[in-house]
Amino acid sequence: MNAVAVAEAYRAVCAEAGAGVTVVAATKYVAPEEMAILVEAGIEVVGENRVQDMQRKHDLHGASFRWHFIGALQSNKARIVDSICDLVHAVETDSAARRLTIPSLLEVNLSGEASKSGVEEREIEGVLERHPGICGLMTMPPYSEDPEASRPTFRRLAELARRYDLTQLSMGTSQDWRVGVEEGATHIRVGSTLFRG
Repeated sequence: MNAVAVAEAYRAVCAEAGAGVTVVAATKYVAPEEMAILVEAGIEVVGENRVQDMQRKHDLHGASFRWHFIGALQSNKARIVDSICDLVHAVETDSAARRLTIPSLLEVNLSGEASKSGVEEREIEGVLERHPGICGLMTMPPYSEDPEASRPTFRRLAELARRYDLTQLSMGTSQDWRVGVEEGATHIRVGSTLFRG
């Protein structure tokens, strides 16, 4: 991984996504010692999937980034995430949401796939009533090689956010982030787009 190449890729994504979109560098496959390259490249926000990995990376580079948690959050790890992160992208249980004092996004399973996390559409209102710290929604569409296949899912999530007066939308990864931005994403989670060089 090369700092110059990462910086160029990051600047290109930020420019194309626009000022209203937070580009979250998904660092699941970035080793703790490689995080210094991201500092050099000017990455501002990093997103981690696993709490233990995030703790190790935060110990080395805590003040260098704003930290987001983008994985499935277990309630027993919520306090650690709460102490490190600015935002949690994928809350789906009451027990995890209760333990957070930082803003969070509710993960919604719009695909109906059993393998996907998240609440069903009909559960959104009840969760929001119980947890006023939730400020937006997040989803993962069914995987497809074609980014356009994600559009109906992203469009539906944006409709739901408007219905419940939520302002934040985390939708889009390296494969389909442009479609996410077109449909109103405020956060995109990109890894291989930044680090493939």
